[in-house]
Amino acid sequence: MVEQEGAPAPRDGLGGPRADFAHRWAAAISSTVMADLPRPRLEEILAGFTEELLAALDHDGPTAPVLLVGRRLVEHGLVSATTLEHTITFVGAHLPTAFDLPAGRTGRLMAVLGALAAGFADGLRVHTLDQQEKSAQHALVTTRTAESAVRASEAKFRAVFHSTAVAISVTSLDGEVIDCNEAMLAMVGFSADQLVGTTAGELLHPEDRLVLRRGAQQLAAGLGEHVRTEVRLMHADGESVPVLVAMSLVRDDLGEPAYYVTMMESLDEVRALQAQLLRQSLNDVQTGLANRQQFVGWLENAVGSRGPATLGLVVFDVDGFRVVNDAFGHEVGNRVLGGVANQLRAVFEGVGHVARTGPDEFGVLIRDPVDVATVVTLAEEAVDLLAEPVWVDDDGVGVSASVGIVVAPARGADAAELLRCVDMTVRWAKDDGKAQWALYDRERDRRDRHRMRLAASISGGLEQGDFRVDYEPVYSPVDRSLLAVEAKLRWDHPTEGLLDPQDLVSLSTSTGMVVRLGKWAMEQACHHAGQWYAEFGERTPLLTMDLTARQCQEPELVAEVRRVLRESGLPAGRLQLELGEQLPALITDEQAEELTYLAEHGVRLVLDQVGGGNIPVDRLRRFPLSGMKFQGAPVAGLADGANRFDEAAAVALLTWAGKLGVPLYAAGITSEDAVSRLVELGVTGVQGPVFGEGLLTADEVARILGKS
Repeated sequence: MVEQEGAPAPRDGLGGPRADFAHRWAAAISSTVMADLPRPRLEEILAGFTEELLAALDHDGPTAPVLLVGRRLVEHGLVSATTLEHTITFVGAHLPTAFDLPAGRTGRLMAVLGALAAGFADGLRVHTLDQQEKSAQHALVTTRTAESAVRASEAKFRAVFHSTAVAISVTSLDGEVIDCNEAMLAMVGFSADQLVGTTAGELLHPEDRLVLRRGAQQLAAGLGEHVRTEVRLMHADGESVPVLVAMSLVRDDLGEPAYYVTMMESLDEVRALQAQLLRQSLNDVQTGLANRQQFVGWLENAVGSRGPATLGLVVFDVDGFRVVNDAFGHEVGNRVLGGVANQLRAVFEGVGHVARTGPDEFGVLIRDPVDVATVVTLAEEAVDLLAEPVWVDDDGVGVSASVGIVVAPARGADAAELLRCVDMTVRWAKDDGKAQWALYDRERDRRDRHRMRLAASISGGLEQGDFRVDYEPVYSPVDRSLLAVEAKLRWDHPTEGLLDPQDLVSLSTSTGMVVRLGKWAMEQACHHAGQWYAEFGERTPLLTMDLTARQCQEPELVAEVRRVLRESGLPAGRLQLELGEQLPALITDEQAEELTYLAEHGVRLVLDQVGGGNIPVDRLRRFPLSGMKFQGAPVAGLADGANRFDEAAAVALLTWAGKLGVPLYAAGITSEDAVSRLVELGVTGVQGPVFGEGLLTADEVARILGKS
């Protein structure tokens, strides 16, 4: 299709919002179109005009492009005043909502509609003249026809002028009101007879007359096509009415100023809408409480120079709220949240400001609390109230909450830091068992942040080569021969010194680094053990190392272990994986089958950290164990000076384990007496500080093997 000049193609193409708007626009005016214009072509033209109108609304520049749109309506044969009437009504009512234009563009919209109407009138004038030139032989007939059309369009345009909700006045160059519509009369409370013939200055607040006079002078001097400003009109009852004014100058055929057209909209209505939108943006619709944005605003105001001396910040995080949603659905969950909001209102009414700060989180800001104990008492009262059930049919749904409390000096404090502190305190309450409160502890915060920074920098330390694997020897308690070496991952931190990554297991697990560390440690340890085996053969001790529950969750665990053994040259029978005491209860049947597969192919499995806890015996049956390793209470109970209860428990536990028919190991041994007792109870491998060497490097292990 060849695009006709004067109708630019819309940016969004077919099917976009502009094409849809043009389709609706065409439907609004199609019955008024007298030109022989196919409907698809009409929509194509209107889509281009929509582009021009949006561009004019986006910027506060000249409205010449909109004047041109009005002229092009006429150029395309859309010369009916009814077409103009329907166009102004449709565009004015639907353009802002169709393209989500902000409320602040209302004044600009009035200017654009005025320019559209002025352009149409000007285009109609030019169109009339063109028709006269093209039909010179019928000049008289054409002139009369044009005059009749102008009169008809003026009559219809006047209908639009009087029916629109926007106040419009037409004033002469010297400021006399020539005409006005019903909306204008309603705005100022005068009748038409009272208003027409007066000067515009009489309607303005005395302080605003100079502002509008200067705007009119600028238009007359050609310094712009319209003026927008805020002024106050004087109502008939003497009260002032704040309005947004858009004034344009209409020129005659010779380009000389003819009269002013002014459109006005009450700012009271605009500001009421803005206030409503502001309320909606600062409040949670579901609970009626303030939302997080408003809560942060309260906090930022409280830490200012004029704020309170101290403040209390209390955050309630509903425990396990997902269980309620999953069990009863979101509608019931919303009712429960509403109940939580009501309980918090009841406790903190008149004491603090309550807000919903997250999906299942509520915050309270208390200005100048009496003391910390008072804040804690209020928090405990709220926790007790939250336990009261919300009845859903025959089910009483109750919730608990983990509560973080921060009481701190307010003036000069950092709002973001206070929020971080209270979030950290809520996490402590959850980590300590939930359904309780925790008070902010600066020293604990310092320690936790230090650990978090270390955990976050594990990846960089691994990349820079700061990690290494050392080995703790495992001896025969009878002849002190080297039976095995336990791989220990170490972190030679550039500023913190030598660290044990086991201290960061919980944090590295949450970041996913525990899997990467475990994989790297296994590769390094098997590489060292493979070198020992290549040099010393059967004299090479077993390589034993921890296997975490998180590593067991990796779908490629079996393939990864077999790859590492193959590449290192270490036989599977020389690798012993130590499983934590509770690991059998934490992994799935499929993961247990993978460990069994490794055992069937030679890898040894040892139950580690057996300390007298609840060993899941039913799960142990699934594992072909190659041994059990004791440390902690059982070992300490056999040391010299242990009380008889600990000793009896240790003897009973090792006696039971001996009946399983697998080798027994003990770690953390500190005395020779304990070694002797362990031998009596069937332990065949021991390790710990009593042997004095500490951890060995891979080279030191090789030297020991070379001497043996």
